[in-house]
Amino acid sequence: MASKRKTQAEDLNIEGIQEQDTSDTTEVLMDEDERDHVIQAIDELADRGLEIEKLKEELEQSTDQLKRQAAEYQNYRRRTEQEKSQAVSLGKSIVIQKLLDVVDDFYRSLEATAQAEAETTGDLSPAYLSLKNGVELVYQKLMDELTKLNVTVMETVGQPFNENEHEALMQQPAEEGQEVGIVISELQRGFRMGEKVLRHARVIVSA
Repeated sequence: MASKRKTQAEDLNIEGIQEQDTSDTTEVLMDEDERDHVIQAIDELADRGLEIEKLKEELEQSTDQLKRQAAEYQNYRRRTEQEKSQAVSLGKSIVIQKLLDVVDDFYRSLEATAQAEAETTGDLSPAYLSLKNGVELVYQKLMDELTKLNVTVMETVGQPFNENEHEALMQQPAEEGQEVGIVISELQRGFRMGEKVLRHARVIVSA
């Protein structure tokens, strides 16, 4: 009887050991599976990291390209506006230069009337005064319009000769105490539009 109990105990002990071995094996297998999952997850993260870096590079390249295109557009726009402004300015100057001869005609007419009046001793006729007033009115309107276009008359007499603004037609000996190279008389007025010279003044210079 005791021998039989001993045998049963040994059988139970063996089964316990076998169950323990099976459990240990299962734990080892689970550890290996978890390790594989971890390794796979790490690999996936590494791949995602590479994809993110690639996307960052592509984004930087796209951003740089957009910045260059924006800068090129700004330069193109600035250049176009500058060319447009220059074209408008050139068109204005061409038209104004043609009008300057007309302005000169009115100016000389008024100078002639002033000289004639100085030499006249009698009364001036109403017709003459009416004609003179009409010429003065037209001349003043022309000068007002030129002023709106930033066109001004050069001040030349008494100024040092400047080849950028003056055209010397004659030279006269300088008077006593007078400097050489000074504009002493003006034969035709000069005009500028802003800083641009529309027409050089024709002058006589002391020598």
